[in-house]
Amino acid sequence: MDVLLLALLVATAIIIVRLRGLWAAVMLTGIYSFLSASWMLLLDAPDVAFTEAAVGAGISTVLMLGTLSLTSRRERAPRRSPLLPLVVVTLTGAALIYGTLDMPHFGDPAAPIQTYPAPSYVERSVEDIDVPNVVTAVLGSYRGFDTLGETVVVFTAGIVVLVLLRGRRSELEEP
Repeated sequence: MDVLLLALLVATAIIIVRLRGLWAAVMLTGIYSFLSASWMLLLDAPDVAFTEAAVGAGISTVLMLGTLSLTSRRERAPRRSPLLPLVVVTLTGAALIYGTLDMPHFGDPAAPIQTYPAPSYVERSVEDIDVPNVVTAVLGSYRGFDTLGETVVVFTAGIVVLVLLRGRRSELEEP
C-alpha cells in the first residue's frame, strides 16, 4: 500500500508539471493533497492528514480556482530556458534528501520521537500548562505553534491572491 501511494504521488506530481491547462493542474493539486493526506494517515498522523485535506485540498484549491477565474486557463510558453530553475530545484531536492540521511528509520523504537516527547508530555503537561487532559495539552498548546504557522500561511496566501487579483483588475481597467 505504501509503495502504491508513493507511486501515485510521484505520478500525480509529474503530470501536474507536464500539464499546460491550468484548470486541470489545479484539480490535480487537490488530488495530490488528498493523496498526501492518505500518506499522513498511513504514518499515524491523523491530525496532519485532516489539516492537509482541509487546507491543501480544500482552501488552497478554492483559492487557486478563484485566481484562475480572473486569469488565463492556459499557461504561456516559457520565454527563457528552464535550465536554471531545473538546477535550483535539483539542488534543493538534493539538500532536502541529504537532510533526511540523519533521521532515524520509520518506527524505530529508539528514535527520539518515540522516547522523549511522549513521556514528557504525560509527565509534565499539568505542571507546564495547567491542562489536565494530555491530548488537549498536546494539540492546543505544545502543537499550538504548528496551528498558528498553518494559519499564517493560509492567511498570507489569501492576502497574496487578493493583491494579485487587484493588480490584474487595474491592468484590465486601464485604457
